[in-house]
Amino acid sequence: MSEQKTSPEQGDATSPTEGRRIRVLVAKPGLDGHDRGAKVVARALRDAGMEVIYTGLRQTPEMVAEAALQEDVDVVGLSILSGAHMALVPRVLELLKANGQEQVKVFIGGIIPDEDLPRLKEIGVTGVYGPGASTEDIIRQVKAAMTE
Repeated sequence: MSEQKTSPEQGDATSPTEGRRIRVLVAKPGLDGHDRGAKVVARALRDAGMEVIYTGLRQTPEMVAEAALQEDVDVVGLSILSGAHMALVPRVLELLKANGQEQVKVFIGGIIPDEDLPRLKEIGVTGVYGPGASTEDIIRQVKAAMTE
């Protein structure tokens, strides 16, 4: 039987408020059909000790919010390459709030123009990552967000 080891850089992947592993929902909202990046990030988060739920392609904001509620997640990661982030992300945040999940941290990865970053942060997005982002940075920032 093999034992999964955690490197010192990975640290603890437990939710400080729940005493359980950090639960992350990774979703691909919209019509974008490319999910390689989402799968790479999902695997990195899992390898860092987090529990990861991947919803698959072409999810509506309603499907994402419902999955977040049903899975009782701490974090939602949205991968959007289609350019529809300014329509999809506010709707996901609105639905999370309507479900009483204001505490859920939302991260976005994909093709996000720099001029959209201030507005995304303003509406409640915790982190935004573009192509080539380091999975170590993502892991570190997800963990840090859980201690805020």
